[in-house]
Amino acid sequence: MTETMSFDAATFTAQGTERDRVSLPGELFDGTVNMPVMHQAVKAYLANQRQGNAATKTRGLVIGGNQKPWKQKGTGRARQGSTRAPHWVGGGTVFGPTPRSYAQYVPRQVRALARKSALNARARESSIIVIDQFDYERPKTSRLQTMLDRLDLGGRKVLILTDGAKPNVYLSGRNLPTVHVMPYADVSTYHILWSDVVVIEATAIGHTLEPVAEREPAEKAKRSKPRKRAARSEVDEVGDESTAPSPRKRGAAKKKRPAAKRPSARAASSRAAKKTSPRKRAAAKKSTGAKKPKKKGS
Repeated sequence: MTETMSFDAATFTAQGTERDRVSLPGELFDGTVNMPVMHQAVKAYLANQRQGNAATKTRGLVIGGNQKPWKQKGTGRARQGSTRAPHWVGGGTVFGPTPRSYAQYVPRQVRALARKSALNARARESSIIVIDQFDYERPKTSRLQTMLDRLDLGGRKVLILTDGAKPNVYLSGRNLPTVHVMPYADVSTYHILWSDVVVIEATAIGHTLEPVAEREPAEKAKRSKPRKRAARSEVDEVGDESTAPSPRKRGAAKKKRPAAKRPSARAASSRAAKKTSPRKRAAAKKSTGAKKPKKKGS
């Protein structure tokens, strides 16, 4: 005889505020874990999901081949009775699949024992969480995701069991790939073993919890980002505000700076003369010299 055990579970509000732990009902959570029964229930559940639609045509279902392709004797070929025989191309299939049912029946008491064993297996791992009440006025996926984040269940496979059908809760979790929402009465052994954590509404297991005040989650201290180095201030640390020029004035002053004076013509000619060679300078003097007047009568 197995030893009876008692379990308790962590309890939270629908927004993730922690409450006092509650004890799980002893008639269901007594520590019983029957592995062969769970295996039988899961195998039957997966078999019942199969549709069994695979089918092939026998020679009687293939179109054509109602007459002999050639006469029985005198052709030298083997005798044939139909072109739709299995050894002909386009012929029927022998021993092929036909539509069938893969359903397996498991007695009601065996299913109940397997479900009880699965819940006890999760209770032994402390993977059962109780929520006081799911009171969703309208579907809100972000609200359900916030609760899971506060419970540190992000990225884990979570099975949420509600007290009866609650469409708003179901629609809130339908878009979350690792969350499955269903009524507590409809849960199967497969769903419990599929999940990593089972979240159960308190009224589904016979607990009626009074509402408590919600507490806001403690915000993590944000790292202070270094501010960008500000541009040069309009006012110098030593100077006065009234005397400090604004950025526009500084820019205008830069634009209005006087351009460098061009060198005068004399300076330019002296520089050019220095660069020229002595021969060129002598030639230039001769060409610029005064011409002698011509004598009359010559």
